[in-house]
Amino acid sequence: MQLAVWTYEGPPHVGAMRIATAMRDVHYVLHAPQGDTYADLLFTMIERRAARPPVTYTTFQARDLGGDTAELFKTAVRDAYERFRPQAMLVGASCTAELIQDDPGGLAKTLGLPIPVVPLELPSYQRKENWGAAETFYQLVRAMAGPHAPPPGTKRLPGRRCNILGPTALGFRHRDDIAEVRRLLEAMGVEVCVVAPLGATPADLARLGEADFNVVLYPEIAGQAASWLKRSFGQPCTTTVPIGVGATRRFCAEVAALAGLPAPSDDVALRMPWYSRSVDSTYLTGKRVFIFGDATHAIAAAQVAAKELAFEVVGLGTYSREFGREVREAAKAHGIEALVTDDYLDVEAAIAAAQPELVLGTQMERHVAKRLGIPCAVISAPVHVQDFPARHSPQMGIEGANVLFDTWVHPLMMGLEEHLLTMFRDDFEFHDGAAPSHLGAKASGPAELGNGRAPAAPSVPAPAAVTPHAVAGDPISWGAEAEQELKKIPFFVRGKARRNTERFAAERGIGVITLETLYDAKAHFAR
Repeated sequence: MQLAVWTYEGPPHVGAMRIATAMRDVHYVLHAPQGDTYADLLFTMIERRAARPPVTYTTFQARDLGGDTAELFKTAVRDAYERFRPQAMLVGASCTAELIQDDPGGLAKTLGLPIPVVPLELPSYQRKENWGAAETFYQLVRAMAGPHAPPPGTKRLPGRRCNILGPTALGFRHRDDIAEVRRLLEAMGVEVCVVAPLGATPADLARLGEADFNVVLYPEIAGQAASWLKRSFGQPCTTTVPIGVGATRRFCAEVAALAGLPAPSDDVALRMPWYSRSVDSTYLTGKRVFIFGDATHAIAAAQVAAKELAFEVVGLGTYSREFGREVREAAKAHGIEALVTDDYLDVEAAIAAAQPELVLGTQMERHVAKRLGIPCAVISAPVHVQDFPARHSPQMGIEGANVLFDTWVHPLMMGLEEHLLTMFRDDFEFHDGAAPSHLGAKASGPAELGNGRAPAAPSVPAPAAVTPHAVAGDPISWGAEAEQELKKIPFFVRGKARRNTERFAAERGIGVITLETLYDAKAHFAR
């Protein structure tokens, strides 16, 4: 076991909570010790939901371990049913309660409740959150829709009705993605029967088989259930996730083929393509970008970055080990090796070594990028409260492509402004202590120190900086003066200047890069 400050995924019972919280008329009884109720905060504080999750904890304590914890669990199940009267109930154990082996499914079955009770076997020490969500959704779909499956061999004719599968509680922009994708489908003439699990009831899951095909938005969550529906009901499913301009067009074409409709042309609201072709965007061309997140968003982001914004993808990775093969295949298409890990320290080291000019990742990569002084945009869970905006901000569809464009380009644009502010920080007229120029020389305010003139901003010497190569064992480091001079170079070529200078120093056996080394390297590469 490894002690970590951050983790990309929680235990699988948190994934089960995401499904239960997303749905209506479902209740989850979790055999867990006192203290495991921390998971409620994920929904009420981070996602800012108006109600706490539909979860009852047994909250046994240390003194209860000497007694009958099984009876404690059965009492909790009875009480939860009497109080909430759900259409269906989930029962399971947290990672800690799993060790006492009370068998929640077997215990709940002995109670003879008049509703479906779905037992969850979630191995907490082998699997994680997204797997737990996928397994929970799959078990619920089987339990609710299974009795309505047609006889084997029944043929299904193409039609224009679909289900949207995959969005959950605590999902990154899932609420907004649903609205955007539903708008796309309805504009094509496709009827949406059920959206699940978000907003669905167990009765809705029982109707899944009425649709003609399934739209899978998040394979990490809905892939397993969609495969079962295809085998049991003969329902085909989409394979394209509509993130970005190209993927949205391919998604619409795929849906049209499944529904027997002509492919639509709804590009009127797109703003990314024309800007990407304009002269204003050319300074973004070739920017080095490092991408890390769940498999769905990471693969899509790499495609958008390379094909639609002309960025250079220098890093691509995921913490979704179940989708490692797909991410590795995507990385090969960009000529790089994928990073499949759930250790944020490995990700930080990879970002430092790649020296990108933009990071697209989770909230953890946001912290890493801030430490390294690199612009960053969040593209995937895990995320914090600021990534659950009150406004409509999808990642998918036509409007999602516009949101991606804004979210990714703005950090680079604002970086240019920050560079200009930094460049003029020591100027007599623009330093932090200078009075506003439009108020005149005799302006009064905190900038004046009694003589009508603000002092020059003190020059703070920059500490010597160790390069990413030095972290990996290479002794090359930057002197304070050289590092300070490097900061005067515009941010959009600073990374290239740093790499060239370090290569120049390494080839000549220089251990510490001085101001003279920096100028020599500049002259060398300017030939």
